[in-house]
Amino acid sequence: MNSQTITAAASGTWKLGDLTVNRLGFGAMRLPQTGEALVADAVPRDRDQAISVLRRAVELGVNHIDTAAFYFSALRSANELINRALAPYPEDLVITTKVGQPRDPSGAWLPHATPEQLRGLVEENLRQLGRDHLDVVNLRIVGTDSIAERFGALAELREAGLIRHLGLSNVTSAHLAEARTIAPVVCVQNMYGLGVRPDQDAFVHSCGEQGVAFVPFYAIAASGRQAGAGDGDHPEILAVAQAHGVGPAQVRIAWTLHRGPHVLAIPGTGNPDHLASNVAAGALRLTEADLTLLDSLHSQKL
Repeated sequence: MNSQTITAAASGTWKLGDLTVNRLGFGAMRLPQTGEALVADAVPRDRDQAISVLRRAVELGVNHIDTAAFYFSALRSANELINRALAPYPEDLVITTKVGQPRDPSGAWLPHATPEQLRGLVEENLRQLGRDHLDVVNLRIVGTDSIAERFGALAELREAGLIRHLGLSNVTSAHLAEARTIAPVVCVQNMYGLGVRPDQDAFVHSCGEQGVAFVPFYAIAASGRQAGAGDGDHPEILAVAQAHGVGPAQVRIAWTLHRGPHVLAIPGTGNPDHLASNVAAGALRLTEADLTLLDSLHSQKL
């Protein structure tokens, strides 16, 4: 499989409301820094490299980019890198962002935003991205408390035209049910992947039944999370990768896409070669034997 010639179109498409995206997208979390992300002492990435990766992603057919105003290092902001690299934006490009728990300028996490504070966070994303509206905004939460007031505040901004579609991040099925009584939900973004959170399987399936996209994060990094994927992987994942002539990260991406047509992938990287490999994973068709083996590993919670 020649990863340099495969585009994101090979992954198929899904609609976020009225916005059609290729199922293989791009996550911007790792763009502002090298090494571990979302930490106060993150090492800024070379600006030209980050911009070139974003432009190459679009050249490879990526039309769904996931970002947030709290994706930043001391010198770099993911939103502003996206603005610099891609504005004026292609008509088919969908930018999804998230709000909920901001970070202060030093990178330290602040308390969750109140309903009244969410408008300021939405406007911050608008300013950084240079947009007059946001395509999709996810409410990101931590915990199991009711989200009605916070999601309702975003629903009001949607009615005002600042947001086109709404989603949720880091939530439960109860949160989704609660949110859908307030406004339409086009996507759920939770931690999930091969061997990561098998307890989410039923929720992933339920989202598909409701026509809601499920967008896993840390699908490649697994236990590495913000630090990224480790050097090794499970021997049986490596065996599947070898059989297809691909890397283990591509197997992990392909496995998530095989979980249902509503599952989208947003692998992130600052490396142009890794970008091409990630996009090419959208064309990887795992066999029934591959899936049986990998599903068994998944249930063991690697």
